Amino acid sequence: MARRHDLVGLTVLALLTVRASHPYELHRFIIDTHKDYITGLPRSLYHAVERLARDELIVPAKTDREGRRPERTVYEITDEGREELATRLRQLLETPDPDRRAFVAAVSLIGCLPLPEAQRALRGRAATIEGLLTGMQAHVRAIADSGLPAILMLEVEFEQALYTAELDWIRKVLDRLGKGELDWGSSVDL
Repeated sequence: MARRHDLVGLTVLALLTVRASHPYELHRFIIDTHKDYITGLPRSLYHAVERLARDELIVPAKTDREGRRPERTVYEITDEGREELATRLRQLLETPDPDRRAFVAAVSLIGCLPLPEAQRALRGRAATIEGLLTGMQAHVRAIADSGLPAILMLEVEFEQALYTAELDWIRKVLDRLGKGELDWGSSVDL
């Protein structure tokens, strides 16, 4: 992976599971669906397409030309690209990261995973967050017992609040998935 999370590349892979597209179509779809975790468009998109093609995660399917417009290469995802997409998504869903955009991106694209894998990844994340919260609570108690001013722990309290809200949301989503309240069709429109 060229970058730590490569959210643009991840999104390109996910969108190409829906249909083969050329970069301009992908760019329009990203804007139209408000994938706001992606920055640096359109340049970052074209660089991601180049990297994914170089790594053979996507391949040119055909080249189109409309009228006097320049040629446009339509790309499709490879089997290796599908495997990479699933691996990256599971990792981003399972593992809390200070860069919360990564989780937003993974949630945005979660429909690319089979339902049981998505549920398993979310359960893993919930368990990790529960452990983080337990550790934070112990840390806050230790500081309080030491007599240090509470103001020194405001950032930890803030992180606790964020993780508590995230954990509550994940539990609600898992409950909705378990009850079949969220449509998980085979052709999830990202």
